[in-house]
Amino acid sequence: MSQSIGVTPHLTQNRAVTRTGKTRSSAIDQRTTRHPGYGMSQSRRAMVECIFGWGKQHGTMRKTKHRGIARVAANFLLNLVAYNLIRIPKLVAA
Repeated sequence: MSQSIGVTPHLTQNRAVTRTGKTRSSAIDQRTTRHPGYGMSQSRRAMVECIFGWGKQHGTMRKTKHRGIARVAANFLLNLVAYNLIRIPKLVAA
């Protein structure tokens, strides 16, 4: 699907070291990782994961208390607003 529309998915390489000391061989090879966009994509992915992690740990995104797409979306938006309010002092200081 992605090749037919000319898009390369930027999945994370799994190059972790196992308990036996071997390095895993990732299915994502140099054809994907050689492009400068791959590194940018991975750094943005880390930023987005940080936001979701904050929402799950400190916000109310761990388990929703609402039913319906509109209410869940409003709760999600409230968590994003709260995260941005917490970030304001760091952004002003920078």
